[in-house]
Amino acid sequence: MSASTQRPEIPMTPVLSLRDLRVAFSVDGDWREVLHGISLDVMPGETVAIVGESGSGKSVTSLSIMGLLPKTSARVSGSITLNGRELVGLPQTQMQKLRGGDMAMIFQEPMTSLNPVFTVGQQLAEAISAHRKLSAAEIRAEAIRLLEKVRIPNAEARLKAYPHEFSGGMRQRVMIAMALASKPKLLIADEPTTALDVTIQGQILDLIKTLQEEEGMSVLFITHDMGVVAEVADRTIVMFRGDAVESGPTAQIFTQQQHPYTRALLAAVPSMGAMEGQAHPLRFGIVDKETGLASPEVPLDTPVDTSAPILSLRNLVTRFDVKGGWLGRKTGAVHAVENVSFDLFPRETLSLVGESGCGKSTIGRSIMRLTDSIAGEILIDGEDMRTMPKSRLNSLRRQAQMIFQDPFASLNPRMTIAEALTEPFLTHKMGSRAEARAKAEHLMEQVGLSPAMLSRFPHEFSGGQRQRISIARALVLDPKIIIADESVSALDVSIKAQVVNLLMDLQDRLGLSYLFISHDMAVVERVSHRVAVMYLGEIVEIAPREALFANPQHAYTKKLIAAVPVPDPARRGLRRAISNDEIKSPIRAVDYVPPKRHYREVGAGHFVMEA
Repeated sequence: MSASTQRPEIPMTPVLSLRDLRVAFSVDGDWREVLHGISLDVMPGETVAIVGESGSGKSVTSLSIMGLLPKTSARVSGSITLNGRELVGLPQTQMQKLRGGDMAMIFQEPMTSLNPVFTVGQQLAEAISAHRKLSAAEIRAEAIRLLEKVRIPNAEARLKAYPHEFSGGMRQRVMIAMALASKPKLLIADEPTTALDVTIQGQILDLIKTLQEEEGMSVLFITHDMGVVAEVADRTIVMFRGDAVESGPTAQIFTQQQHPYTRALLAAVPSMGAMEGQAHPLRFGIVDKETGLASPEVPLDTPVDTSAPILSLRNLVTRFDVKGGWLGRKTGAVHAVENVSFDLFPRETLSLVGESGCGKSTIGRSIMRLTDSIAGEILIDGEDMRTMPKSRLNSLRRQAQMIFQDPFASLNPRMTIAEALTEPFLTHKMGSRAEARAKAEHLMEQVGLSPAMLSRFPHEFSGGQRQRISIARALVLDPKIIIADESVSALDVSIKAQVVNLLMDLQDRLGLSYLFISHDMAVVERVSHRVAVMYLGEIVEIAPREALFANPQHAYTKKLIAAVPVPDPARRGLRRAISNDEIKSPIRAVDYVPPKRHYREVGAGHFVMEA
């Protein structure tokens, strides 16, 4: 056929098309618009990412597409078409056929989406039978095939397991299997990796990419993690306060941002390797969301005092009994922390990193004696916290305070912020009520909040503001040590940058020492002086930050670092060589005797557990 007689290419039609999508919610009798005319297309086989922080409208967009917004309090207008079919105004019975059929959704927290009283097999069977007419034997075979497709080992046996018997990553795989049950044309993934450890996140991202290629699905990926966006998305839409402020090919969004908010979002993303050549921890450069102007990245160059440790752990052991049988006898133990030793020096940030279940949070709770350890020493200024009487313990607790991951759960909803901040001061009899109030006002200013906010309750603050209040409360007793347990993990990217900067500023001004517990390796690289890597209750590698990231020695450390999403669109086709195995169980038999560990020094202060 000659060039002149070639047929013109038929243009592809979008799988999903939004035109001027608007959503309003009823608030006190008035309709308040939260989405202001969103338009986008998702083409066949394409991955489109919607990014933005909490309150930007990205999840409302996905719920609108799925028809899951409450009819009585939400009003949707504009156009949503799926394979050319208009969804706005579609009767609920027809929407139910489309949900899980032509389109499916994966939510952020699989445990709230899976029914705890039914087995995984029963829930998969329900998803399959809702859209496909198959016999019981065919449904079972299809359920096994789907579990195998999402790389769950020993799929046939796991059909009988309940959701609580799976790890977080494996539960998310089950959710993906259920979403794939009717071979949807569109998969909506709403923050599917936010609650997962970094290595599990890497596995899920690779899995979604692979399944998309195998099934030819289109994916609408909703996230606030720009590293994830760079690795999965063909095109990206940036949302801010209900508006799509910028959209385009992902590479263009990363290299040629036009809107100030996009620049602010990218500037707040910690990137692995960005600390190369930096001798000190580095504050984030904060970009103004309205103007796009950036503050400088300032190093924290206050020297660490290495003359004597302020906190020393020596051979710390914390275990939890496992009981079973009719008589509730001890059948084993969870070896949560096994023979851990390290020092923390004045003005130092020592980070503990590892996956969920590795024991890092248990170390923090053991130091504070919120959890009882069974052996070892916890020395603060030379005194052993582990064995001292409770009468002395309360006074020594003034030296060490803890910031928890969820500030809303750690603040009493019935107490004003003034009451929350003054209570420890008064309990420890550090002064009068007037002095307590004055200190609370001073600390609010220290953490960047107005003293006028002291009369408010926790629910009247944003997540970032609540975390600042938790930091202020930890400082009330003038501690020398702060144990920050995943204290920025649940925060949006720009709020995370602000809180990390605040922690570093406070360390500089007040001479604080931090035990920074986290699984976010990119944040750890930016804030740490030293890093200890934990696996199954033991430290497998500990080193100065520069040495650990430039020259990781232990296989598990290399695995953690390799799994971190990097905000670089050139990694779009990346596949990690990450094992799909679940993390091993720390439960041991009653008669188990831990092996004696040996460490070799590979550099100044760089120790690695020998195999």
